[in-house]
Amino acid sequence: MDAISSWSVWGLEASIAVENPALIAEAGRLVRGVVAQVDDACSRFRPDSELMRLQPELAAGVDVSPLLAALVQSALDAARWTDGDVDPTLGRDLVALGYDRDIARVRLDPAGAVTTVCVPQRRTPGWRLVDLKGQTLAVPRNLRLDLGATAKAVAADRAVSLVFGELGCGILVSLGGDIATAGPAPEGGWQVLVQDLPTDPWQQVALGAGQAMATSSTQKRRWKHEGQDMHHILDPRWGLPAETVWRSVTVAAPSCLLANAYSTAGIVRGFAAVSWFEQEGIAGRFVDQQGRTVATGSWPSEEYSTTVADSHG
Repeated sequence: MDAISSWSVWGLEASIAVENPALIAEAGRLVRGVVAQVDDACSRFRPDSELMRLQPELAAGVDVSPLLAALVQSALDAARWTDGDVDPTLGRDLVALGYDRDIARVRLDPAGAVTTVCVPQRRTPGWRLVDLKGQTLAVPRNLRLDLGATAKAVAADRAVSLVFGELGCGILVSLGGDIATAGPAPEGGWQVLVQDLPTDPWQQVALGAGQAMATSSTQKRRWKHEGQDMHHILDPRWGLPAETVWRSVTVAAPSCLLANAYSTAGIVRGFAAVSWFEQEGIAGRFVDQQGRTVATGSWPSEEYSTTVADSHG
């Protein structure tokens, strides 16, 4: 029987499952350590994080830690894979929209802290202006990095790799819906309930050994700013919340970073994402505003549960 442990991190639910119940405590310690390291490196809600401390120096270029360099590189990889639909330079836009602190605190103060009115204006893709050479990072003064989404996925990938390497057991880590696995899977695969909100259509699927999954949602991280409903997934073309064509997009892939990049881009790209996923062979599940589902790639039919095997990679 698998052992499961849950806790709260970044205002989201985190959980782990391991095949060997005797290793759950040690696995949890290792996972929490990885999450803490990532938070120390790149949280934009903590003035003492490495990213925020170095912010005044980034325009001129500054040497950063290996971990922060890896997190930035992962974010730039996600931007490249998605042709800029996922852009790590939207930090200033999120602050302007009132998302200037942990989402739990934003919900408590729905008016936000900033009253600037944002007028849609198409602009140059910011991610192309970020310069990372080795551990030297330069970011234009008018841009602010927000590594939150991809960093969460990288944390999940790193955590399962560390646990399997240290303990040798099969492990599943879920960080706010970003799921990574490593090592042997239980018989029948890792059983995952795919459902964003309790009122949404659900499906149970099985993740094979080493597979990952991510769900991006326009429903959960929401707040009001200047009387307008906001959500946290921005369209980089305008720096404003993406059109809510989809309630959620879920992707299975060989890594959580890859799954997260495409699930986020699926929200941003809207209706066009379905044909894009089909062309790329991405295993995805879209839920529209009426609760209807669309599956792409090797994602299983809603009629039954089976192992999700992504063909993209």
